[in-house]
Amino acid sequence: MNGLMRRKSVSLEALHPDHRLKPSLSWWHLIPLGVGAIVGTGIYTLTGVGANLAGPAVILSFLIAGAVCACAALAYAEVATLMPASGGAYTYTYAVVGEVVAWVVGWSLLLEYSVGTSAVAVGWAGYATGFLSAIGVHLPQALTAGLLAGGLVNLPAVLIVFVIAFLLMLGTRESATVNAVLVVIKVAALALFIAVAAPRMDAANFHPFMPYGLAAHPIDGVKHGVMAAAAIIFFAFYGFDTLSTAAEETKNPGRDLPIGIIGSMLVCTAIYIAVAASAVGAVSFKAFAGSPEPLALILRQLGHGQAAIVIGAAAVIALPTVILAFLYGQSRIFFVMARDGLLPQGLSKVHARTKVPVRMTIVTAICVAALAGLAPLDQIASLANTGTLTAFVAVSACLLILRRREPDLPRIYRTPLAWVVAPGAILGCLYLFWSLPTKTRVFFLIWNLLGLVVYALWRWRKPQVAEPETAAT
Repeated sequence: MNGLMRRKSVSLEALHPDHRLKPSLSWWHLIPLGVGAIVGTGIYTLTGVGANLAGPAVILSFLIAGAVCACAALAYAEVATLMPASGGAYTYTYAVVGEVVAWVVGWSLLLEYSVGTSAVAVGWAGYATGFLSAIGVHLPQALTAGLLAGGLVNLPAVLIVFVIAFLLMLGTRESATVNAVLVVIKVAALALFIAVAAPRMDAANFHPFMPYGLAAHPIDGVKHGVMAAAAIIFFAFYGFDTLSTAAEETKNPGRDLPIGIIGSMLVCTAIYIAVAASAVGAVSFKAFAGSPEPLALILRQLGHGQAAIVIGAAAVIALPTVILAFLYGQSRIFFVMARDGLLPQGLSKVHARTKVPVRMTIVTAICVAALAGLAPLDQIASLANTGTLTAFVAVSACLLILRRREPDLPRIYRTPLAWVVAPGAILGCLYLFWSLPTKTRVFFLIWNLLGLVVYALWRWRKPQVAEPETAAT
């Protein structure tokens, strides 16, 4: 019970310099970081998956998933500016609710960042292997598939994780600058798709608009419907929460965090809806439903083979930016958990020159690379959604608790209609969670039960993990 009630202050003044991160980011770094995290495998691959589950109404699925994420983004913007410390949802929950709930959130975020990053690395490895084969370089199957997928190790997936980790260790500002350049390239590729496909839209391709209905329901053992597609497409939207983990490294968090979080969400929602509408309108959804490369397939069917090649190349560029953003977010969450004593505290030291948590970045890269190199994570990628949904619910709840408990607290940014927006995010996330496959929800429950066991063992071994503190901000 004592651990459950233990809350911490997020004041950074008392921290030793070896455990403090360097503020070096502005809003023009944050928006590309958010877009880089959001625009990736989702829009390049899930358009086909969503069309298979919802038909032309996949456009509505994108809109619903985007609306839920927008509500969560508004909640994040207020809470992040109240507590401009690294760690994101984990830190906010620790400060507002307590240690045990914070542990559950941090443990759940392992599914978002580590599993998600590993899945993206495996996806990138598939594109990279195909590109190498096209230029005459053929890697053996033993080096392109993990041990659990019939090979020995997915070497390209492992290498890309360590390349991105090395980039992050050079410095936060430097890696953010490289990320911004790559984001411009991949957004330009999506603009190319819209420019080619939109003029070919045919109203007949939108009928029937909702062939599988609105609510999620099983057809041949697979959930179909607009909400079922939205629950999966949700993967295409999250990533903006990575920005909240950058709060401590932002020069002016009160101004820059809301601009970065809300700005990246608005940009990505507009891009996604335009891409989905262009895709569905240009050809029948049945022509690309379930395709692993729906955008390139559509362009080939429209007779634009060269544009399809550009889209495929852009996908190779897009995925490392997602890996960068997610690896950054996971390493910062681990870093703060170590700083709080919930992980070995020696991992919370930052490099003297770059002020980057090099040790934790290396440890995180090793964990992610091991998953990417050995496991067929495409089978459990939807688990990443459960971690994100948990974090969104937690942050929205923190917003409401602080509004009730400390209504007069000075707020740099106030979420408009907070008592509508935050409950909307909570209820939307819970409904999307229920719309996920049953086995995903069961595995999520098992994962968190395991997490509570790990926490109990750690607290038993380290009874003085953290000094009880009562200040929420």
